Amino acid sequence: MRTVISTAFISLDGVVEAPGGEPGYRNSGWTFKEVDFVPEAFEIKEREQRESTAILMGRVSYEAFSPVWPDMAEFAHYKAVPKYVVSTTLTEDKVVSNWGETTILRSLDDVAALKETDGGPIIVHGSASLNNSLSDAGLIDRYHLLGFPLLLGAGKRLFSTSDKDTQKLKLVEHEVYGNGLQKQVFDVVR
Repeated sequence: MRTVISTAFISLDGVVEAPGGEPGYRNSGWTFKEVDFVPEAFEIKEREQRESTAILMGRVSYEAFSPVWPDMAEFAHYKAVPKYVVSTTLTEDKVVSNWGETTILRSLDDVAALKETDGGPIIVHGSASLNNSLSDAGLIDRYHLLGFPLLLGAGKRLFSTSDKDTQKLKLVEHEVYGNGLQKQVFDVVR
């Protein structure tokens, strides 16, 4: 079975919306506008690229990443790995041709079936709504969180507000950086 890893830049109050400057959110770009850059804090992002064998994302994140990431040197490895987009509305004619193999999955059952295939880790970038659904369905195995010492208030959150049973996490890696960022890697306890 493959491991699904949710990776996120997250504020102290759980917001994950528009960390890189995406339009439409009042605090857009909060990861680089409000906190001094410390390169060692982003080592986990390089490791994710080296270790991941596929990317899973929702339609909104796909539409944000696909025009930009294929041509960015920072994301060169991701060009070679298969991409899976979970969407009921994305059509094949909207899939970009310069980013390698892309498959549209129509349901969480399709994601569960993907997890059962052979292969290495599947990384989930962005995709707040998808993360909520994956978590509620018990399909996330690990979280890679880079926590920012910010309170953003309103905004999309990584974690669902569904009324559900407690989900225990095991901290397997943690580091605090001089600028207040915290790396936290949690395995989901089953």
